[in-house]
Amino acid sequence: MGVKNYRDLIVWQKAMDLVILVYQFTDSFPQKEVFGLTNQVRRAAVSIPSNIAEGQGRNSNRDFRHFLSIARGSLQEVETQLELARRLGYLREDDLINISEVSCEVARLINGLSRALKEP
Repeated sequence: MGVKNYRDLIVWQKAMDLVILVYQFTDSFPQKEVFGLTNQVRRAAVSIPSNIAEGQGRNSNRDFRHFLSIARGSLQEVETQLELARRLGYLREDDLINISEVSCEVARLINGLSRALKEP
């Protein structure tokens, strides 16, 4: 792969955008959730670009794909937790739709990069 730095990866950039959105939306969660759902969804969101960066720093496409798989799992964790937040009334439907659009884009980029890294 011709990328010298994870920061050059569009998937990493979009995943960082998702983290910012998660932080912004979770700012309005109830105070009682600071050590619960707020913390959990933020940690899962941060895990997405972190695993992309770590995987890109590895020496093999196979390792990179493994970390992309972990990032994909964290993304699904974020989506689940945000749906729970919506059901609990902590997140408005239109906010969930906005963040879901970014989430879907990140998922497509992770899947595309993972396919591109498959050994011939």
